[in-house]
Amino acid sequence: MASIFSKIINSDIPAFKVMEDDNHLAFLDIAPLAYGHTLVIPKKEIDYIFDIESDDYLELFKFAKTVARAMKEVICCKRVGIAVIGLEVPHAHIHLVPLNNVSDINFERPKLSFSNEKMKKIARKISAAI
Repeated sequence: MASIFSKIINSDIPAFKVMEDDNHLAFLDIAPLAYGHTLVIPKKEIDYIFDIESDDYLELFKFAKTVARAMKEVICCKRVGIAVIGLEVPHAHIHLVPLNNVSDINFERPKLSFSNEKMKKIARKISAAI
């Protein structure tokens, strides 16, 4: 069964895309911990991140690094944190979260909500910085 991320990859449902290549996609989390919280996924549907072949795993993290650097350029934050939880969606994914405090990456915190215009704006800004 296709995950919600596969539906995003196939454009069956919309997303605020930040960066895309043949094998990866980065898009804004719709229930973010912080403004600009981005998800990075392989296009190949694999549930568990450590089941990804080594070369593909390294490419996924290189892709995430490019996105994180762009995020740091356009979002006022001390760091861009990284988390791999793997329980929310059965499709491997990396969370890139702008951080100013350790608590900014606490997934038990209430999620934020931003207008479509604000989401489009930050997605464009991150994309432009890549």
